[in-house]
Amino acid sequence: MLQKLLLASAAFAALSFGQTPEPSPSLKKTGKFYELRIYHAFPGKLEDVHNRFRQHTNNLFVKHGMEIVGFWGPTDKEKGAATDLIYVLAYPSREARDKSWKAFAADPDWAAVRKSSEANGKLVEKVDSVFMGEVDYFTPGKMKKK
Repeated sequence: MLQKLLLASAAFAALSFGQTPEPSPSLKKTGKFYELRIYHAFPGKLEDVHNRFRQHTNNLFVKHGMEIVGFWGPTDKEKGAATDLIYVLAYPSREARDKSWKAFAADPDWAAVRKSSEANGKLVEKVDSVFMGEVDYFTPGKMKKK
């Protein structure tokens, strides 16, 4: 109990002084680097966001070395069913992620798609992003029912 209290105090102190606490020791030191992104579309614009991904954005992600893990949408109204798109991308490293997004943002094809798709106003109000690493106790496809 004392150990947990000390760890919690240390984490709080780190946050209080603007320091970022170290990631969990259960994260692998090597492996893919993941990014979970949540797009919060303006009301009435979610299908336009889906269409932009369907017709253009996914191809641009692949062009710039981003691995698409999957896309999801909330099913509950109060959790963003009408406005939110959730997806995960994977990269070899954080540096690769930064390089891919820099190239994506500078791509003239993306600039044209964005301009065209936003002719009647912006589609996305806000983007939330969470960077993630793999944990050391799970390997996809290795867990089997006993």
